[in-house]
Amino acid sequence: MKLNELTKPWSAFNYGFLDESAKREIRRRTLKAIAIPGYQVPYASRDVPIARGWGTGGLQVTLTLLKPDSVVKVIDQGADDSVNASSIRKFLAKVGGATETSDTTEATIIQSRHRIPEEKLREDQILVLQVPNPEPLRPVQPDMSIAREMHGDADYGQLWLILYEQLVRSGRIMQGSSYPSMVNGRHVMTPSPIPRWDVPKLNQADHLTILSAGREKRIFAVPPHTSVEPLVFDDVPYRVEDHQDKTCYRSGVEGFFMNELPQDDGSSLYELSDSHFGIKNIRKAEGEPVTLSETWYKNGRME
Repeated sequence: MKLNELTKPWSAFNYGFLDESAKREIRRRTLKAIAIPGYQVPYASRDVPIARGWGTGGLQVTLTLLKPDSVVKVIDQGADDSVNASSIRKFLAKVGGATETSDTTEATIIQSRHRIPEEKLREDQILVLQVPNPEPLRPVQPDMSIAREMHGDADYGQLWLILYEQLVRSGRIMQGSSYPSMVNGRHVMTPSPIPRWDVPKLNQADHLTILSAGREKRIFAVPPHTSVEPLVFDDVPYRVEDHQDKTCYRSGVEGFFMNELPQDDGSSLYELSDSHFGIKNIRKAEGEPVTLSETWYKNGRME
């Protein structure tokens, strides 16, 4: 046997950018994460063409799931047109031949930073969330080896204490994002820096959610039809952001999560955080044949 018989023809990069060994490992780790909902599975995070902390974990999972017939949507805090979102989307199209889209209903893979789309996801869609800090116990236990033991013992008393202190000091729980949530009645996870508004969307959802932290080298998942319950006291119900009376100044839509835009005169305008959902509503108001899917919220209340 000659050396040239053992080599493959030169190519600029492997399909999906990552080498096959890396993708096999991430697939195995993802399957374990799905089998144990909310459990953090370690993996060997590879280098990708963006800096750590800017979505490397989510990008690696998406590259592993990528197929030539995939349709990918990438959003950054609700926006499809940010530099980070558009760059990742174009990269996925280049290395995997995937089709790009901004429409939630068309996508088969949705990679997101800090938001879950307002339109409901189907069972044939996968949501990939970028996670900067996967450890919910880090604020109370900086030693990760001890934190792992606390997860093993389901010892989450210190998390309840933090919420209680916020309640006593401020009269309400101030945890605005990364709200600690119990998955499948066993493991507490941090559901990435999504706002409280988005956490109920994970509970008993039809779609698979994969959360990945590239810098911390951890993958965890919420399988379809799995309970995700925010940590709350029996006499203090879970509250989301009160945006029921806020109206998007561009689309005229109300009852959804809004971005506040301070004005020079001290007033504020509000704009739909889910940018493409706002665009679809504008096009529908202008008479275009646009189909709006069912949403998680109705008039600012979870159905």
